[in-house]
Amino acid sequence: MIWWRKKVGLPEENKEEGQVLGETQIEKEPELENSERREGLWKRLVKGLQKTRDHFTSRIEQLFSGRKTIDRELFDELEEILITSDVGVAATRRLLNNLEERVERESIQELEILYKMLEEEIIGLLSIPAEPLDPNRADPFVIMVVGVNGVGKTTTIAKLANHWKTEGKKPLVVAGDTFRAAAIDQLAMWAERVGVPIIKQRPGADPSAVVYDALDAAVSRGYDLVIIDTAGRMHTKSNLMEELKKIRRVMAKKIPEAPHETFLVLDATTGQNAYSQVKTFKEEISISGLILTKLDGTAKGGVVIGICHEFGIPIRFIGVGEGIEDLRPFQPELFAKALLGH
Repeated sequence: MIWWRKKVGLPEENKEEGQVLGETQIEKEPELENSERREGLWKRLVKGLQKTRDHFTSRIEQLFSGRKTIDRELFDELEEILITSDVGVAATRRLLNNLEERVERESIQELEILYKMLEEEIIGLLSIPAEPLDPNRADPFVIMVVGVNGVGKTTTIAKLANHWKTEGKKPLVVAGDTFRAAAIDQLAMWAERVGVPIIKQRPGADPSAVVYDALDAAVSRGYDLVIIDTAGRMHTKSNLMEELKKIRRVMAKKIPEAPHETFLVLDATTGQNAYSQVKTFKEEISISGLILTKLDGTAKGGVVIGICHEFGIPIRFIGVGEGIEDLRPFQPELFAKALLGH
């Protein structure tokens, strides 16, 4: 067994009747379906990153196993692997510069130590300083979820609701994408599956009005967490951004500090296109956190590293599977270890 395949000892994860507010329907809260027995977080993460590991990690392993010394050629080949894995040019240069400086300063000659250093530097880029995500700091705690169509936003909202429900919270989801009837129906279906109530209106209704009614309901009915879906038309459309800004203004009229978090959902399979989406949304509205979905479906999970480095926005959750429990809180150290297979 080569040295980078040694297992790391990581702990397993510890195993109303509907009413009407105007035209806004609050559906009856159904029961949560029985789910399969949870796998350990480490096992699920490694499994979810398998395609990236096959593409990214295996190439780095081959590079290191085929050499006996640390030289310029090794760094050149490592640079190519990182860039072609969508880590990005800027993040790649930062990683390599840091590694080269440490190798020279500490007189490193062992490849095993260099590999460990690479893991440490990746953890450093992924560790964005940010306040802990604490839903207890507001009552209700309001989360606005944004992103373009097709990134998995609706299912992500359901998984977020499930995550906090299992932690004892009482979440309410809001169908703020009123432009597509299918979006409303899909969120309602997921809400039923997860076992949380949903506030929705007819297709074509004013999204801001839906959100205002939702906050009113959350306060009056004692929900301590509100997760709001929004329209996901292409991020190049300025009218979408103006709509999102309006929703934020309306929220603040009901709850002055709302939304307490604004999450941008990204599809990891889109690679470099994810960068442009972060750039556009960051310029137009205040993004407090990122959620990367479909990491299990791409060989270019290195995009996580590049996005963290380029934008300095913390990743709050990652999706590593289609199951309701496959949206996991992002932990930089655990992610790096699972990615590199060390």
